[in-house]
Amino acid sequence: MNDTAPLDLAQVAGLDLLASSVLLLGADGLILYANAAAENLLEVSSRALLRQPLASVFANSHELDSLCTQALAHQYADLRQDLTLERNGKAPLHVHSIVSATGDGQDIGLVIELRENVQQLKLDREERILDQSQVNKELVRNLAHEIKNPLGGIRGAAQLLELELPPLHLTALREYTQVIIKEADRLQTLVDRLLAPHRRPHIVGDVNIHEVCERVRSLMLAEFPSGLTIRRDYDASIPEFRGDKEQLIQTVLNIAHNAAQALCERIAAGDAEIIFRTRVARQVTLAKVRYGLALDLHIIDNGPGISPQIRDRIFYPLVSGRDGGSGLGLTLAQTFVQQHMGVIECESRPGLTDFRILLPLP
Repeated sequence: MNDTAPLDLAQVAGLDLLASSVLLLGADGLILYANAAAENLLEVSSRALLRQPLASVFANSHELDSLCTQALAHQYADLRQDLTLERNGKAPLHVHSIVSATGDGQDIGLVIELRENVQQLKLDREERILDQSQVNKELVRNLAHEIKNPLGGIRGAAQLLELELPPLHLTALREYTQVIIKEADRLQTLVDRLLAPHRRPHIVGDVNIHEVCERVRSLMLAEFPSGLTIRRDYDASIPEFRGDKEQLIQTVLNIAHNAAQALCERIAAGDAEIIFRTRVARQVTLAKVRYGLALDLHIIDNGPGISPQIRDRIFYPLVSGRDGGSGLGLTLAQTFVQQHMGVIECESRPGLTDFRILLPLP
């Protein structure tokens, strides 16, 4: 093929304003231009991309090359396809590609637009969360059992030791044996909480999600009678579904209670707010299974947000964003939601934290 003349950048300067990634190719298949979004997506400067074939950018460029060949040969308005583009030493890109032939016989032969496939990224993230959750549950369960057995021996030995203390020194030394006994009891309580989701049977019945929310709302307002407003934004058309009502109450309560504790300053100021919002989501993929309908429950607060340092780990056991927190509330919530074949997500920034629970509906 003939070399293509250098591209006049003034002709395409407006492409840098686009949010989607755009590559312009000459009739010879070499890259003439990459906008700023493409540089960010590909993590390569436009200068390094200039005059390169697609094969030098993507290890598996054959599918994209085929689309380009078809577009040039048949002058289609555009060809669209979801692709996974692999790059050497970098994570693969899940994109929706749109390939168009300009058909004007000028410098630019093809326009390639790449948009990140958000749905695929979401599925990959959910799969990682599920895998990590399974690992965490096995680790916690095994660790809890390993701690539980010697705890009983430590506590029993401390009690026997206390009985053997001579009366002369009983008052002075009993303080130390009581420390051992009390700390053993505290650890026993923690272990029981770690094992609680695995011990309690899953009791299934008809569940109305709004009854669950109202129960939690009454419990929260009883604990925080002033300074906190709990607003309801319900979709009354949501049908009942099969589930464990007590587990779902505990799930929503754990999230709402965490929110209230994060709102302590706003509660003191009198402008703290939590919102319970229910909607129906359609055509949702949960844990690799496609459902036509799903419950979409949001628990939103206007607190300071979750610290970026722990945002990706908030569902891990013993990870807490406040002093004195056990770090088990969200772990239990995630476990209960997963037992209902659902997922739980979180988005947070200063002034808004949104926990989203998705559960399949009949």
